[in-house]
Amino acid sequence: MKKISVILMGCGGVGRQLLQHIVSFRSLHAKMGVHLRVVGVSDSKSLAVPVDVLKEGLDDDLLSEVCSIKSAGSALTTLGALGKGEYRVFNGSESIRETEEIAQLLGKSTGLVVVDCSASSETVEILMKAVDLGCCVVLANKKPLTSTLEHYDKLVLDPRRIRHESTVGAGLPVIASMNRIISSGDPVHSIVGSLSGTLGYVMSELEDGRPLSQVVRAAKTLGYTEPDPRDDLSGMDVARKALILARLLGKRIVMDSIKIESLYPEEMRPGVMTVDDFLQNGIAKLDQNIEERVKRASSNGCVLRYVCMIEGSSVQVGIREVTKDSPLGRLRGSDNIVEIRSRCYKEQPLVIQGAGAGNDTTAAGVLADIIDMQDLFP
Repeated sequence: MKKISVILMGCGGVGRQLLQHIVSFRSLHAKMGVHLRVVGVSDSKSLAVPVDVLKEGLDDDLLSEVCSIKSAGSALTTLGALGKGEYRVFNGSESIRETEEIAQLLGKSTGLVVVDCSASSETVEILMKAVDLGCCVVLANKKPLTSTLEHYDKLVLDPRRIRHESTVGAGLPVIASMNRIISSGDPVHSIVGSLSGTLGYVMSELEDGRPLSQVVRAAKTLGYTEPDPRDDLSGMDVARKALILARLLGKRIVMDSIKIESLYPEEMRPGVMTVDDFLQNGIAKLDQNIEERVKRASSNGCVLRYVCMIEGSSVQVGIREVTKDSPLGRLRGSDNIVEIRSRCYKEQPLVIQGAGAGNDTTAAGVLADIIDMQDLFP
């Protein structure tokens, strides 16, 4: 049995779902000759580890309790009264030091996969040290890959030891497909994608004549948006995904190089206008402009989509008119879609479409990335 040691950073929705998948699929992985040994689970303040990381992992019952505790909004420190098995909990800076010690202990001996399912930019330094220590890295967190070029270069220095399929399109095989195209020597000419389930839903609902304010409020009620919908409407999440794809193509760019269209003006930004004020009063002021753009697109035989466009040296994110009968034009709901044009896919682009959001889908992509690294382990 091949044993893969895993340390998880981030116990949010994706991280918890990943732990549940690991516990649930033990028999499947056993048939594949693989055993995933979770040797650490951390949230923003604490880290839980087994007493002897060389010999054991965290008990499955304990992992299930971690999921229950974090779902209830409690900290890992409450495991002290509820936990099973032999384990320790470290807090604050001690948890960072312990993570680094585990990486040093396992990185170049039995091997370790450091999994980042957080949404934090503060994990970058830990990931840098993990790479130095010979660890593998799996990311659902987009921020490390959209940090400085220095950080990016170090993370991808050994492409075999990093996987990040879930940073773009959740579980869709966008990164894997691009890597196959690139490694075959087929030059990619352009990429166009609708990479936000939230904005995909908003744009498709606007086609039916509903005002933007009504659509956004409904999306928030349905749980499609962040607590502050402006986090989605700003386009920054799509821009991060666009930057990851552009860098994968070898473009030496930073976030400031991307032209981003926000769906709201500066005077409505967080810090100037509260969430409640934005939803009750601010967003209604945007209805007329968007309605006019929807009608103008319709008169041209088109619909509006919020997309990223990568072509040549240009990387742009914003609303575009697309023909109704195109793959992007037929897109409905919260699905993601990516069109890749290359020498081989010039007339008919490679189209990848499917669920591009959701904790379950994203966690499944992370788990597949971990299993995909099994050949690197003894």
